[in-house]
This record gives sequence, C-alpha cells and structure tokens, in this order.
Amino acid sequence: MPKQPITPGHSPVLTRIHKLSFAGVATLGAAALAFSLAPADTKASSESASAAPAAFSSEQFKVETAGLSDQLADAQAAAAKKKAADATAAKAAATKKAEDARKAKEAASRSAERAAIKPAAAKTYANNLDGWIRQSLDIMKKHGIPGTYEGLHRNIIRESAGDPNAINGWDINAINGVPSIGLLQVIKPTFDAYHVAGTVKSQYNPVANITAAANYAADRYGSIDNVDSAY
Repeated sequence: MPKQPITPGHSPVLTRIHKLSFAGVATLGAAALAFSLAPADTKASSESASAAPAAFSSEQFKVETAGLSDQLADAQAAAAKKKAADATAAKAAATKKAEDARKAKEAASRSAERAAIKPAAAKTYANNLDGWIRQSLDIMKKHGIPGTYEGLHRNIIRESAGDPNAINGWDINAINGVPSIGLLQVIKPTFDAYHVAGTVKSQYNPVANITAAANYAADRYGSIDNVDSAY
C-alpha cells in the first residue's frame, strides 16, 4: 500500500480505533490503581479504627482505677482519723475518770483527817459535889497532882460537909484573921501559894478550892489520900 504522506510539523492523525484503545487502557489503569490503593487504605483505616478504641479503653480504665484508689484512700484515712479520735476520746475519758477518783479519794482523806483532828467536845460536869470532885481530878491528873475520888470526898465531908461557902470562924487561923474557907477549908496564903493554873482564883470556887488543897496536901503529905484529920 502506498504510505500516507506525513505533513511536516503535524502528528499523525489518530484513528477512532486508536482513541478507543487509549481510553480503555486509561480506564483500566485507573481502576487497577484504585483497586490496588483501596485495600491499603481500608487496612489503614481498620487499624486506626481498631487502635483508637483500644487506646480510649486503656485511658478510661486508668482514670476509673485512679478514682477508686482515691476513694479507697479517702475511706481509709477517714477510718484512721475516726479511730484516732475515738482513742483520744477514750483516753480523755479514762484520764477524767482517774482524776475524779483521785479527787474523791483526796476529799475522803481530808474528811477523815478533819474527823481525826476534830477537837473532842468539852467535857461537862454536874454542878454539885460529885461534879466538882471529878473536874478537880481531871485537872490534878493534867498537872500530875496525886489523889483519888475517895480521898477528896472523905476530907471534904469532914472539913465542910460539902458546903463550898463554909467558913471556920473560931480556930487559930480565924483568930489570926485568916479563916479557913471552902470545901477543904483552905486559908488565903495557902490557896494563893498552891493555886493551880486554869482554875478560878477564888477560895469559894469549889474546883479551885479542891485542886489547891490537893496540891498543898501532895506537897506536905504526899497525897490528899494520906490526910485523915486537920491539916
């Protein structure tokens, strides 16, 4: 066949068949490229999708775990604080109880001491011969003056018949101006010399008269018990 002449400066003219062939090849190439790329992208997307939820679940677990740990720690701290507070309260209560017991014991001890040192009630004596003799005996005992109830009573009855105002106006003492006076008929100089401190300074006072006379008799006769007559 004769060759088709080529016009200088122009490309050969594509036939319709050539155009269709090129279009088909291009379409197939694009499809192949798309096919080859699509699985890779899908895999990447799948991996990303699967990785993302895994990463989210891990972080969420960590947060939840941390929250539970904090709550547990708070609960333990609160329990420890309450236990410490209870222990402090119990200790304070025990201390107060012990202090109250100590105070009560001290108060009881002070009461006992006060009762122990409480002065005895003053002894009372009858205002008669029996009472006067007994009171005189207590004073004599305090001052170490000997004598008994019997010795005093016997001499009182003989000297004055138990009259504290009795006066001897006829003996030598009366003649000399110093009559014997009182229960045991004591003259003034003797009474003054043997008066016992703590008694009334009067010959007419029964207790003072008995005590002074007993003191004089002890000095001269050893005891009023040894006197059986005028002395």
